[in-house]
Amino acid sequence: MNGAGSLLRTLTGAGVDVCFANPGTSEMHFVAALDGVPEMRAVLALFEGVATGAADGYARMTGRPAAVLLHLGPGLGNGLANLHNARRAGTPVLAVVGDHALTHAPLDAPLQSDIAAVAGSVSGWVRHSASAADVGTDAADAVAAALRGQVATLVLPADVSWGDGGRVAPPTAVPDRPVAGPEALREAADALSSGEPTVLLVGGDALRAGGLAAANRIAAATGARLLAETFPARLERGAGVAPVARLAYLGDAARHQIGAARHLVLVGTRSPVAFFGYPGKDGDLVPDGCAVHPVVDGSGAAAAALEELADLLSPGTTAETAPAARPDLPTGELTVASAAAVVGALLPEGAIVVDEAITSGAGLPGATAGAPRHDWLTLTGGAIGYGLPAATGAAVACPDRPVWCLQADGSAMYTISALWTHAREGLDVTTVIYHNSAYAILRAELAQVGATGGPATAGLLGLDRPDLDFTALARGMGVPAERAGTAGELAAALLRAAAEPGPHLIEAMVPSPA
Repeated sequence: MNGAGSLLRTLTGAGVDVCFANPGTSEMHFVAALDGVPEMRAVLALFEGVATGAADGYARMTGRPAAVLLHLGPGLGNGLANLHNARRAGTPVLAVVGDHALTHAPLDAPLQSDIAAVAGSVSGWVRHSASAADVGTDAADAVAAALRGQVATLVLPADVSWGDGGRVAPPTAVPDRPVAGPEALREAADALSSGEPTVLLVGGDALRAGGLAAANRIAAATGARLLAETFPARLERGAGVAPVARLAYLGDAARHQIGAARHLVLVGTRSPVAFFGYPGKDGDLVPDGCAVHPVVDGSGAAAAALEELADLLSPGTTAETAPAARPDLPTGELTVASAAAVVGALLPEGAIVVDEAITSGAGLPGATAGAPRHDWLTLTGGAIGYGLPAATGAAVACPDRPVWCLQADGSAMYTISALWTHAREGLDVTTVIYHNSAYAILRAELAQVGATGGPATAGLLGLDRPDLDFTALARGMGVPAERAGTAGELAAALLRAAAEPGPHLIEAMVPSPA
């Protein structure tokens, strides 16, 4: 057996049975070995950033890694933005990066690069396989490393891949996730029951239904303000799930939410900071004089910690859950508000919502709070171009659930080729492109930093000249598409998409911000 065969068989034996791929010459033996390992599903992406984002979306929904196959350092570099998002989400991703043959590397061929240095910027674990005999063990260790909630990168030289002597390795044991220690739990309980203004900020697996129920019980018993991290990797929400508001993206709004808290209890998340530094503003969102009480970080058992705290502080209580409620279907012009109401009115039960709507999604949390139970995936690391790829991975992970990708127009163009993969794989992804012809978030940031500009500035923040035609782009890649200019047209298009199998795209023509 060659090295590539032992790699694939070790991966499938460890439960990794999907590989999102954009391969090149150095990976050809891996590609050829797929025919001998039918347990591995290979999904082609036309750009590495689609492959890495799909692996992230897949892992968020399954809790286990997909492999992502990349070509040398430049291929890894092309996929880096969505590996950054995966790192910030704490999702398990296994990157297999082909390298030049060990005998060829000293020649400094045009694609030679320092793969380990590139990988190290986003990976918690990196290993370079030295021989075909090592590949199986290396692959098993890589899976175990990814399952700790990080990007694990295995570099596979071409001659190691084609070389004989490969051996399948059994799965490597994965340590249990870190749990909250008794001192941290007692300190948090004391803070929450102190009677002083307290904020309970939660993230990680605390944002599933069980963790949210426990957090709701704690907040009800203690009067603490409950907030979720700004950009959760996966948030369960909707009717029947305990509700939670998210910490605002804008620093001033987040400071208002935290208020004059004297205690900040962190369960499954980091201490909050502003996304960017602004003139004259402190980037640390913790108020002066506020004590921070970390219980367990995002890689730990956050939901379990909240359940322990709830049993300490509010034994025998039950959580208050969100009631079933939907907005009425709006009519008339299509605005950010009416588009959100349409989504809230029609979101199907069990949906997976991948949200990269950016500014056009401002009304979505309120409009969907009482919709049937669903999952919400967000842009954890701020590197745009995540939505369409993550929807790809979520749809592969959960083929029995509808995926709605709510996508801003500018960020869509980063990874628009994901639509081709949606069509090729027949994925049940309905993409709504919020077409406002602007990088609206950058217009807002221009004001936030106190800068002003003229025509040259405006030219870098607009998406016109020429106007983008997303229906034509989608149809050109095999995805049925239509344009909606009113709230009624958006609703009708969403209902048509729901009634047909496979992918669809709806171009929602929302007003351009001032």
